[in-house]
Amino acid sequence: MTRERARSAPRLHLPHGSAEADGDPLVITPESAGWRYTGLRIVELSPGEWRELATGLDEILVLPLMGGCSLEVDGERFALAGRESPFARVSDFAYVPVGAAATLSSEAGATVALPCARAERRYPPAYGPAEAVRVEVRGAGSATRQINNLFAPGVLEAQRLVVVEVLTPAGNTSSHPPHKHDHASDGEAELEEIYYFCFDRPGAFGFHRTYAADGAFDVTATVEDGDAFLVPSGYHGPCAAPPAYPMYYLNVLAGPGAERSLAFRDDPAHAWIRASWDGESPDPRVPMTSAQGRQ
Repeated sequence: MTRERARSAPRLHLPHGSAEADGDPLVITPESAGWRYTGLRIVELSPGEWRELATGLDEILVLPLMGGCSLEVDGERFALAGRESPFARVSDFAYVPVGAAATLSSEAGATVALPCARAERRYPPAYGPAEAVRVEVRGAGSATRQINNLFAPGVLEAQRLVVVEVLTPAGNTSSHPPHKHDHASDGEAELEEIYYFCFDRPGAFGFHRTYAADGAFDVTATVEDGDAFLVPSGYHGPCAAPPAYPMYYLNVLAGPGAERSLAFRDDPAHAWIRASWDGESPDPRVPMTSAQGRQ
């Protein structure tokens, strides 16, 4: 189900398989998204398969979603242990700069996310251990969720790319209250954002809403495993995980700011929700995972 209101909405919801290219199940570039900076490619490697990566104008993250992989770049080799699934543990990752030629391979097979951002400055390749990822519990009650600050501002060196993961227990909401980051000002950064969704069983689903502050579009979509959602502007949230269906999503963000930032502004109509959490305990199911595995 996709609900669109007011003027014709842009194509924001990308169901699984609708943005495949070059044999990969999902390829989003700034050009295909109709914006300037943010992209995401999902790569599925068969056992023993290798892939050459030419980053060109993009800085990228190599993030295992399922399985582990090896990366060679600029004479360095990074062995990424990865994980069984996004619900199994927090993963390690690697940063690859602009203008790099890299090789990605997997002995046992893997599904790997390659979040990317257009950039001009070149930083050295780097490895991010799972144990160093800051896991944050956010919200309270049925709005409790887990944030894995994989490649948040201040983590390693990069020009624009920001990558975080969100795990939402079954029956809970996340990205709530609705918020935006489309105008650079005090307390808000200008960012383009991609949501990439995963679920832990066939047939599972959730819901996501994105809407324009001026009413130009309002899209509420049923999202399933492998779906993506583009957020070029406007408020986004909540993401709702139905009972029995925990939800994972990968957030990829980039923008023109001089410094990486995740600054956002709540929708004034719903900002009161944060105060309603005062005195309410976080959901004890969160955190759901850590670098050591399921909690």
